[in-house]
Amino acid sequence: MGEQPKPELFELNNGSIRIKITNYGAIVTHLFVPDRHGNVADIVLGFDSIESYMKDNSPYFGCIVGRVANRIRDGKFALNGVHYTLPVNNGPNSLHGGNKGFDKVLWEVVEHKDGDHPSITFKYQSRDGEEGYPGDVTATATYALTSSKTMRLDMEAVPKNKATPINLAQHTYWNLAGHNSGDVLDHSLQLWGSQITPVDQNSIPTGEFLPVKGTAFDFTSEKKIGNSITDVPGLGYDHNYVLDCGEEKIGLKHAAKVKDPSGSRVLDLWTDAPGMQFYTANYVNRVAGKEGAVYEKHSGLCLETQGFPNAINQSNFPSIVVQPGEKYKQTMLFEFSAE
Repeated sequence: MGEQPKPELFELNNGSIRIKITNYGAIVTHLFVPDRHGNVADIVLGFDSIESYMKDNSPYFGCIVGRVANRIRDGKFALNGVHYTLPVNNGPNSLHGGNKGFDKVLWEVVEHKDGDHPSITFKYQSRDGEEGYPGDVTATATYALTSSKTMRLDMEAVPKNKATPINLAQHTYWNLAGHNSGDVLDHSLQLWGSQITPVDQNSIPTGEFLPVKGTAFDFTSEKKIGNSITDVPGLGYDHNYVLDCGEEKIGLKHAAKVKDPSGSRVLDLWTDAPGMQFYTANYVNRVAGKEGAVYEKHSGLCLETQGFPNAINQSNFPSIVVQPGEKYKQTMLFEFSAE
């Protein structure tokens, strides 16, 4: 056995984008980009110290969640005739991998490259039975600055000896005006999803597909997040969009475009995942964040590209089961620009 990894902070910097990432939860803790006037701001919510993430008061800031992102109904599923029970940590559901998901473990750093295209690769070995899931799984996550305005994330996972559900997601909370600038209700958003998977009172999809046209969920053309948020049942957006109408490039679909109203920062997100959970930080309530900031409800937005929620129990959703020796893969491309 090698040495156990210890929590550390790493930096990727290509002169225009600067990112800080920790091997605890593969969390993006800081992300600095300029606006059209060259003013640089940190546009992700988070904490000043790694210890603050580890104290379990984080609402999944910046991390990679797994083994299965999102909700599994009643924390139960059956696979190959075996019934599995998972920790219940979100009402009656199991959320984001359980009590100690991939966001709360130390990942090993397998490579860290500087230069014009800096990158870092993390690896985590998940054991059979961990948080109730079957089989050993090796997961890797590579963050790379592939151009002056682009960050790429490649997530992979390979089951060793048993079939298992796998659904990883990157859970950064974005605020393009700066992490400490208040709510994101004036951000403009376009989503390339013409349907959502509607949910029951416990936020579990019913199995239906709802066209967004004419509803508060319609972001097929650009609109402000705050325009219809009061028409959404509950506290705000926390819904899975079916990514079915985005243009493609390099095998990735256009998933989302976000604009900050004041300083002209723009984020375009591309992915090869089938769905995306759009979440407006509904449960963030007076969280003490970086540089003395206090994060309130709607202080950030999450664009979690992933498989569909509760897909393991919903036969008409794309399967998230991966067989031994097969490889789960997801790529996300984050393009930062200024208008």
